[in-house]
Amino acid sequence: MMKNKKINVQGIDIVISQIVNQDYICITDIAKTKDGESRAADIIKNWIRNRGTLEYLGTWEQLYNPIFKVVEFDHFKMNSGLASFVLSPGQWIEKTDAIGIIVKKGKYGGTFAHKDIAFEFCSAINPVFKIYLIKEFQRLKEEESHDLHLDWNFQRTLAKVNYRIHTDAIKENLIPSEISNQQASFIYANEADLLNVALFGKTSKEWRSQNLEIKGNIRDDATIEQLVVLSNMESINALLIQQEFSQCERLVQLNKVAITQMKSLIESKVLKKIK
Repeated sequence: MMKNKKINVQGIDIVISQIVNQDYICITDIAKTKDGESRAADIIKNWIRNRGTLEYLGTWEQLYNPIFKVVEFDHFKMNSGLASFVLSPGQWIEKTDAIGIIVKKGKYGGTFAHKDIAFEFCSAINPVFKIYLIKEFQRLKEEESHDLHLDWNFQRTLAKVNYRIHTDAIKENLIPSEISNQQASFIYANEADLLNVALFGKTSKEWRSQNLEIKGNIRDDATIEQLVVLSNMESINALLIQQEFSQCERLVQLNKVAITQMKSLIESKVLKKIK
């Protein structure tokens, strides 16, 4: 599934699609900067039939595409010097199982190329435009990185809010009257590690002994997905405590929740990558 974004480069909209977590840039849009929309397809065909282009595409595919058909590629490369040699992006994809170039049909379709290939295409047809394209592309990536950071901080805050709910449930249901602050702290620590073991498979102390070079704690090193699950687990654990489940019973139930929710989030990330 493609997730489309647009950047405006010198007044021209360039579509960028994220496909299997990789950025693909519409080289049809880039080709329009040369001689307008009417000749965009011809410009791409003339570029792809060039021997230098084929050598670049073939090398890229052999590096990143395990199912690339090298024999078919060699056939194209051998004929690339002939005046009669013609090659379209669709033929290249069909014959070689290439993944670096993708043709999308329909009203908003076009030829898309992995960013490495798209920048190479831009160098060949409009090197000055490439400078502005890279600048806008980098700006987009910086914005996405900032948004991801905000998302991560939000999940950290959510985890802290739920921790307050969680500790209130412990205080109400597990802490006997007239105990010392040290005893109360010990109960909190046990509950925190209960969640750590259910989600991370280890206590905070075990994680620290295995990661001496990393600053922070086990939760500071967590992914966004883990923090989302942790927030849910803290709320669920608070309910289980109120229902007087034993710690052992809660550990089993929380581990099942962690496995189910992490599987769901990871599968979702493969398709659209949380970002």
